[in-house]
Amino acid sequence: AFTRTLERAPLLEVSAAETLDDGTPIRVRLTADKGRLHLDFTGSGGTHPGNRNATPAVVRSAVLYVLRLWIGENIPLNEGILDAVDLTLPVGILNPPFSTDPARSPAVVGGNVETSQRVVDVLIRALELEAGSQGTMNNVIFGNARFGHYETLCGGSGAGAEYDGASALHTHMTNTAVTDIEIIERRYPVRIDEFSVRRGSGGAGRHRGGDGAVRVYRFLEPLTVSLLTEHRLSPPRGLHGGGDATPGRQTLTNPENGSVTVLPSTVTLEAAAGSLLRMETPGGGGYGKHE
Repeated sequence: AFTRTLERAPLLEVSAAETLDDGTPIRVRLTADKGRLHLDFTGSGGTHPGNRNATPAVVRSAVLYVLRLWIGENIPLNEGILDAVDLTLPVGILNPPFSTDPARSPAVVGGNVETSQRVVDVLIRALELEAGSQGTMNNVIFGNARFGHYETLCGGSGAGAEYDGASALHTHMTNTAVTDIEIIERRYPVRIDEFSVRRGSGGAGRHRGGDGAVRVYRFLEPLTVSLLTEHRLSPPRGLHGGGDATPGRQTLTNPENGSVTVLPSTVTLEAAAGSLLRMETPGGGGYGKHE
């Protein structure tokens, strides 16, 4: 199936780039020639000083996923698809150098959940398969000395040539689902004031991008909160004239005076009892000009 796909694009040469919220680039150039596909990630960022580093195994998984989308056939999921693929991964955010001492090795947790999404985005954009999806898993962690809770939040998917994007769901890679409200409120000193579709956050176009989600947490006692997100400073992009989606946004409301603070993409903070954490996740890009 992959050989037939390459035969349909024997002289393929395309490229694309994405940028993380901290300015780190993710770049790829794809060329097909004589039945082989070469993916060159030269120009992507260096080793990340935070935790956005993705291992080559994560990159290969993202490549395998996108190639199955490109093939467009119901084929078994196995590494044989990569037999005709050559990867160039310079040392950096997509190929971090590891030390025998774990304490001196680059952090990778954000690479697994966030950079992986952007690698998929850049490949899908290069192949023009669909508009950009939310491109993040909107990681939310909160807890104290007694407990810790971690969940990821859904968002909008990108539109394609023959379909609108879907709203309020996880896109591309994830093995998690958002926690039921009843479970959170039963187990933890937290109330969910709102969990809804973020209407109008998808990009406009002949086919509209899916909308993101809104989730509002009310903390009933002081808690430590950590957020790990992307697409807060740049939008998931539309394709072929489709509009960009609305970027994500997260705020914390002070219970004492009602002041609202806009939070950065990545942050750890101490939330007082009564604080409201509002998470607005990105939509998906639109496809084609609206007629």
